[in-house]
Amino acid sequence: MMDGSRNPGGEGNWRVGVDSGGTFTDVCLFDEATGDVAVWKVSSTPDDPSRGIAQGVEEGMRECAGVVDDPAARISYLGHGTTVATNALITHRGARVGLLTTEGFRDLLEIGRQKRPNLYDLFAGKPPVLVPRPLRFEVPERVLHSGEIATPLDEEATRAAARALKLAGVEAVAICFLYAFVNPVHEKAARRIVEQELPDAFICASHEIAPEFREFERLSTATVNTYLGPIMHRYISRLTPRLISLGLPIPPHLTQSNGGVVRFGVAAQTPVRAVLSGPSTGVVAAQAIGKRAGFEDIITFDMGGTSSDVALMARGQTTQTNESLVHGYPIKAPMLDIHTVGAGGGSIASIDSGGLLKVGPESASADPGPVCYGRGATEPTVTDANIVLQVLNPTHLLDGRMEVRRDLALEAIGGLADRLGLDRMDTAQGIISVVTANMAKAIRVISVQRGHDPRAYALMAFGGAGPLHAVRLAQELGMSRVIVPRNPGILCAMGLLLTDLRADFSVTRLIPLESEKLAEIAATASKVEGEAGDWFTHEDIEPDRRRLTRRVDMRYEGQNYELSVPIPEGPITDATLEALRVGFTQAHEQMYGFAVEDERILCVTFRAEALGLVRKAELPRHPLGPEDAAEAVIGSRDVWYPETREFTETTLYARDRLAPGMCFTGPAIVEQMDTTTLVPPGVTARVDEIDNLILELPQ
Repeated sequence: MMDGSRNPGGEGNWRVGVDSGGTFTDVCLFDEATGDVAVWKVSSTPDDPSRGIAQGVEEGMRECAGVVDDPAARISYLGHGTTVATNALITHRGARVGLLTTEGFRDLLEIGRQKRPNLYDLFAGKPPVLVPRPLRFEVPERVLHSGEIATPLDEEATRAAARALKLAGVEAVAICFLYAFVNPVHEKAARRIVEQELPDAFICASHEIAPEFREFERLSTATVNTYLGPIMHRYISRLTPRLISLGLPIPPHLTQSNGGVVRFGVAAQTPVRAVLSGPSTGVVAAQAIGKRAGFEDIITFDMGGTSSDVALMARGQTTQTNESLVHGYPIKAPMLDIHTVGAGGGSIASIDSGGLLKVGPESASADPGPVCYGRGATEPTVTDANIVLQVLNPTHLLDGRMEVRRDLALEAIGGLADRLGLDRMDTAQGIISVVTANMAKAIRVISVQRGHDPRAYALMAFGGAGPLHAVRLAQELGMSRVIVPRNPGILCAMGLLLTDLRADFSVTRLIPLESEKLAEIAATASKVEGEAGDWFTHEDIEPDRRRLTRRVDMRYEGQNYELSVPIPEGPITDATLEALRVGFTQAHEQMYGFAVEDERILCVTFRAEALGLVRKAELPRHPLGPEDAAEAVIGSRDVWYPETREFTETTLYARDRLAPGMCFTGPAIVEQMDTTTLVPPGVTARVDEIDNLILELPQ
């Protein structure tokens, strides 16, 4: 692997992964001919992210791959992860949306369900409703739960509503009718009318994006998809021409929240499935690295400039969910179970109304960025605190490509310290402690609150700021081991080279698990399989690279929630039904501690996961060499530690000089182009066979 060093090239093609974050755009390159992996990093361009992406691809191919003429022409695959959708949802800067719904259900989007997360909190906030009430229109129509039409769609009322939305200046329209997942005929008719009246609008009907039951969640999913649709469409419309102008010879792909990738055209129509686009591939890469390194129980910690994303992996498997609450909005879409908190290197430190130190969720982003960037910012950030403590290089970042101003960071931290009545170093360390507590809280949500003891897991740290804070976070949680991959700052980009093409299909049909219903069960499973087959054909995936997994969500009659059970391969027979019964019983016992014999079981939602296998970047093993790491030492600098409460001389190591087998003990700092790893006093570090840095914390 290389950190921006020139590769003499060769004549092979390159697979490229690009992760566009709030602060930096990361590029990972894989040479199909030699198996070499190279990385590159450029500043993001928030005003138009496509500029930073195109710049990163072009510079990466020239500087790392050694391809000077027509650099993009040698790219055989380009995968891209982005935070555009999730940032638009977080900041509520989506499109102006109108909604058509069944008569009597105009306010469902606002009412939601009786379930309240803060039942006794009179001041609990709610996320803003994405469609204001004047832009929500009811139309007469009614489909029964059986699919029968009780009231035909009033097409004139639908047309009148569409015209009213046009006059209101909406740029997107969501359509969600009752029981459309059973019979979508009315939604299809309404869509045709809206297309006629608003030909330039982004339109989403609920049966297209979430053909499943639970009315409110389906409505919320369709609304979020519509809210993000024009944003994602504009983003892709800007990015595609830039990549074409570079000479990209193949269609680019965008990663989804489920960890798989789809073509840009599909992603533009289903942005709700990309709300976790950026962090999902980091989890995919962490899974591959963890398995290769022999660690099956891992908590991933991805800290970037704006936020931190955490996920739990037990026995080598990441947790998947088909329904999740994303920034306050229910979404029915397959996604990795990732929890996000507004804590990153750019998180701003301030004083709250009670006079206490607060860090985040507000972020300085890439422009103007932290105070130390010297671009006019005045509010101190987590990065500024690390510069003041000299945990980060006080003069430059990115191997010297970015100069920083410690004097400006000292001035900003000093101002905050004066208001708090504290010493500057105590204030800087206080910022680190507060942001660590915020991140620890996020990890407890996915571990302790779900019955997992984080002390039994290793913490895998990545992202530009993850290795910098990983040991402090592990100490907070009582964890004893931290894993830092070879290129943690670009692991999300690398994950794009370790993932497959993927699409998920589903349909809800409530069918008893009984022999008399065998034909109906088989027909429903066949329906979602057929949709997956069409996707394989559309994506031009070779037959030997196709993989299909079938599942069905099941429950006892009268229950409110389902458990997902795999459907055995082959035709659906009575033996299949018995296997499903056994599988559901085992899953129920594992989840709830009991099962009920002879209780009627219902099949609820049938699912198909389609994978198109691609060639992936490899993780080669290297023999372990001598333990002495002296040849990797590049100097020292004084760093302020809370353990010593003073500046302490700290050995500096170059990451690209650390070879497998080398060991050393902190205080130490490991520097590389894409991140900095802190090894506090008493912590030992060793390099394993696949170039991971394994940090062992004293018990």
